Amino acid sequence: MIDVATSYLRSGLCVLPAILAEKRPALAGWKQYQRRLPTERQVTAWFADAPPVCVLAGTVSGNLEMIDFDNGGEMFEPWRQLVESESPGLLDRLVIERSQSGGRHAIYRCEAEVPGNRKLAQRVIAAPSAEPVVIHGKRLVPHLVAGRYEITLTLIETRGDGGLFLCAPTPGYVIEQGSFDDLPVLTEAEHAILIEAAYALNEALPPVERRRALSAANGRPGDDFNERGDVRALLEHHDWQLVRGGENEYWRRPGKNQGWSATLRGGVFYVFSSNAAPFEPDKAYAPFTVYTLLEHAGDFAAAAAALRADGYGDTGDDADVDLSHFRCNGTHQPIPTRAPEHPDPGPLPVELCRVPGFISEVMDHCLTTAPYPNLALAFCGALSLQAVLAGRKVRDQGDNRTNLYVLALAYSSVGKDWPRKVNTHILHRIGLVGSLGEKFASGEGIQDSLFLSPALLFQTDEIDGLLQSINKAHDARHENILGTLLTMYSAANSIYPMRRKAGKEAPGVIDQPCLVVYGTAIPTHYYSALSERMLTNGFFARMLIVESGPRNAGQEPGIIDPPPHVMETAQWWADFNPGTGNLERFHPQPLIIEADEEARRLITDGREAAEAEYSLAESRGDPVGTTVWGRVPEQIRKLALLYAASANHQSPRIDAAAVRWATDFILHQTRRMLFMAHSHVAENPFHAECLKLLRKLREAPDRQLSHSALLKRMRVDAKTLHELITTLEQQGDVTTAMQSTAGRPQRVYRLVGDGDGERSG
Repeated sequence: MIDVATSYLRSGLCVLPAILAEKRPALAGWKQYQRRLPTERQVTAWFADAPPVCVLAGTVSGNLEMIDFDNGGEMFEPWRQLVESESPGLLDRLVIERSQSGGRHAIYRCEAEVPGNRKLAQRVIAAPSAEPVVIHGKRLVPHLVAGRYEITLTLIETRGDGGLFLCAPTPGYVIEQGSFDDLPVLTEAEHAILIEAAYALNEALPPVERRRALSAANGRPGDDFNERGDVRALLEHHDWQLVRGGENEYWRRPGKNQGWSATLRGGVFYVFSSNAAPFEPDKAYAPFTVYTLLEHAGDFAAAAAALRADGYGDTGDDADVDLSHFRCNGTHQPIPTRAPEHPDPGPLPVELCRVPGFISEVMDHCLTTAPYPNLALAFCGALSLQAVLAGRKVRDQGDNRTNLYVLALAYSSVGKDWPRKVNTHILHRIGLVGSLGEKFASGEGIQDSLFLSPALLFQTDEIDGLLQSINKAHDARHENILGTLLTMYSAANSIYPMRRKAGKEAPGVIDQPCLVVYGTAIPTHYYSALSERMLTNGFFARMLIVESGPRNAGQEPGIIDPPPHVMETAQWWADFNPGTGNLERFHPQPLIIEADEEARRLITDGREAAEAEYSLAESRGDPVGTTVWGRVPEQIRKLALLYAASANHQSPRIDAAAVRWATDFILHQTRRMLFMAHSHVAENPFHAECLKLLRKLREAPDRQLSHSALLKRMRVDAKTLHELITTLEQQGDVTTAMQSTAGRPQRVYRLVGDGDGERSG
């Protein structure tokens, strides 16, 4: 092994020892060798025990690049045939290697520098569920796309500058042709043939938004052209050349003598060449878009008018042509709009942060004494306090209880701690300090605390850390915390049997547990801690999430000494024990707070509104929407119950005012929660960057930014920005236009509608 590794090094290859199972170098700090070769002495020491071998590609190894044919190498033969048809004998010069999984490596050097790793051909397949699957030894995680689970298989990819690959004589790797000691050096044209042949085999084309095709009698000209226009004749008229026919046609751009620049399949023109203006690389075009770019320089209105004159579409007004997913190459065009899937209702209105009676009285004391008074934080704290005081003591006619999970989102130093201090002080004064919890140590710990104090208020800071731990933990403890939180929320009107403990004859039970959580977190940390799983397992749907907004002006803090009427009401709740008999504390019979006729009608209206939203989410295949809207009727009833308890603790009644407030609050916050979740929670790193870009545009003046400004704010390279913009254009979230300036025209990106950022895989 030492002789082979030394030979590779003398041939100018950056060779390193590797870990076979992890396919990475077995060296700490190995990235320094992406820019320099190791010494022969280092290589001799590294390979003394014959470890697996890997080679770093790119500049450090003389512009070396490797094309990796994965998935059992199924695309190697089709690729070989394409390359051979364009440049006979080119493949015979390459080094060909079989990998341990049955795939192939094609290795060579280039005259010019090679780019980083690239995915050239992929395939999307359906998956039965979200459970990971193993294909050719690789564990793949399905993603939910448009209501179904999908897996994206990478069939062909490169290892370029900064990348690496395992190679012979590593066990399982066999050189079938050529030698690493004599790698060929390809011209730019030869290199392009190899890459374009791989691109031509791509089966996972970027999505093309296609409208329902209407008949020529009553349709739009663009739709009609998409159905019956001759895009082949159009391409040939503009000097594109059909190189190879069949189901997947291969086309060559004007001015090119070898290779391919695009494919045409199923009415989708997929361009992968970077020199095929007016088309952009790695983008798919509908026939109407091809016609508009080639015949009308990107002017879709003119294209629609010309097509109508040629007999496409009906004779109606051209203004109905939907241009929302097309790129404007000319001067400023009116920004199209679309109905966002999750529109932003804005922050919680101030009036919804007020509930008459005890809740407002506690809020007033908190706001008067806090060093940085914050209405939203004071509201969340007071609502949580009322919820635990009334826990196991009142219920509505549907047996809904007062247990809540409240989350206040606030940045550091806004005043998150003060409402917790007020709650702690009040509970201590009325003898219920044992009803306070602070940390979620474990699911069993929560159960034990509830066994001792069945009405319990957990006040925890930085709940995002808990979510991160649950997402990343590999042991059952963190999963158990989440499971306990979900279970206790639903067990408030029943009996929860505890686990059997060693040495105990029988497990205990928790009778009607009332677990109230008042959590706080930093907004960006919280949303980044959420995952697709968290959004759909019910935890997100159970939470009332309130944003605090910016920090208010400070004031001199006061002493936490609630006024007598606040303490009297709190003490009344502490002493109130509905039911009769000696076991009333063990098995209470909560007072039923009735709703009047108008309130019952409004509760029904709220339920029907939530059911309509649920049906809409279901029709869109939106599992997050169905999960959240499914909880809304219950949340409305809970808040109406708390409103009644706060407004008149001695003679509570659920009236129309209680239900109107509860309905307005829950519907607003549900829409806000969904908007924020879809704006922050990503399925993968690329989707996270898409969401970040949309937020940058949403925060910008006029919801638009120039290319240079957006590039700086995103902190990505130009290629990545191009990929992000292309994806968001195809989704209809962003449009591109050229804007006149005092100097050269500049490219400007604009947000379409609310830019809610439907998930990209």
